[in-house]
Amino acid sequence: MTALGGPRAAVQARPTAVVLDVVIPVYNEEVDLGPCVRRLHAHLSANFPYPFQITIADNASVDDTLKVADGLAGELPGVEVLHLDAKGRGRALSAAWSASSAPVLAYMDVDLSTDLAALLPLVAPLISGHSDLAIGTRLARTSRVVRGAKREVISRAYNLLLRGALAARFSDAQCGFKAIRADVAVELLPLVRDTGWFFDTELLVLAQRAGLRIHEVPVDWVDDPDSRVDIVATALADLRGVGRLGRALLTGALPLADLRAQLGRAPLTAPPAQPAQALPGQALPGQVPVGLPRQLVRFAAVGVASTLAYLLLFVATRGLLGAQPANLVALLATAVANTAANRRLTFGISGRRHAARHHAQGLLAFALGLALTSGALAVLHVVSAVPARPVELAVLVAANLAATVLRFVLLRLGMHHRRT
Repeated sequence: MTALGGPRAAVQARPTAVVLDVVIPVYNEEVDLGPCVRRLHAHLSANFPYPFQITIADNASVDDTLKVADGLAGELPGVEVLHLDAKGRGRALSAAWSASSAPVLAYMDVDLSTDLAALLPLVAPLISGHSDLAIGTRLARTSRVVRGAKREVISRAYNLLLRGALAARFSDAQCGFKAIRADVAVELLPLVRDTGWFFDTELLVLAQRAGLRIHEVPVDWVDDPDSRVDIVATALADLRGVGRLGRALLTGALPLADLRAQLGRAPLTAPPAQPAQALPGQALPGQVPVGLPRQLVRFAAVGVASTLAYLLLFVATRGLLGAQPANLVALLATAVANTAANRRLTFGISGRRHAARHHAQGLLAFALGLALTSGALAVLHVVSAVPARPVELAVLVAANLAATVLRFVLLRLGMHHRRT
């Protein structure tokens, strides 16, 4: 790894050197590719103050996408084409970024759902050296978004799941509008295993754990109604990615200490100060409060994320497995992540001490929750052989609320006053 500790140096480039490389990953986009690249090229030519390049990363298209891309490269200066023989957006981005000589690398989806006016604010902090990665976010208060309710709910549920399961602090992992400094990409890309849609999330989690600064830009976003993304398949793949990455973080399989030492910014030094004195009933800054009211708030936040993830899994598997097996799979998949998140965020426990005991208590709470939800489903199906899906979900939510109260009592009894 290259030693990169301390503040980042601003990008230094000769006037003729490319400063920004914008990658457009495409698969079977022969219709939309031409208008997209011409519009992006015109915007950059008129508004971007540095030399740029547009790279079309064609990942195994079987239509005329590659032919259209080659035509654009011959027509527009600064347009390059990279062809890959295998599918995968993450694979295309990794290959294009690794081959680029530009100091700042970005990508955006071919549908240009994001207003291009956000491109310069996205990459400016990377060019100046202020930040290491930058992402567009559709979930900021000042963002303006036009998309269906289904995608909105799934997006927010997924980002809440990331906060609970992986302690993510970035707000929008899946927005197709991101940038990274090339010197940071060199270190992170070899550690990113996913080659599909989870690529973004994995890259951001690694960057956060390495102590890098992630800049967020509120965007105006209009969803593409012709999107061909399989939402259910993508959601299940993302959940598998969350599980794999969570295991790697828990088992120490990733070289996080080395990453932080090489990539992390130097710690800030504070002026000498008198030791802080806590007022009665209050915690010092940096400490996790141990009082019941604040524990309830944190537990509720984790519970909301877990419930949304549970409902998403239940809906995704209900048609394949049936109600009771889908309920079992959804509860089991979210139980371990819920216990880990409550252990760290609600009760302020870090390290492995008593971890096995706490997860055993979490599994006991899971068993009680399974009994409550399965019993509620059984009663509902006795009353109505084929209940309406909204009624079924409402019954599950009510049963989960009762299970949540039991979970809090069990976890508080086992974890309270055991903070390390």
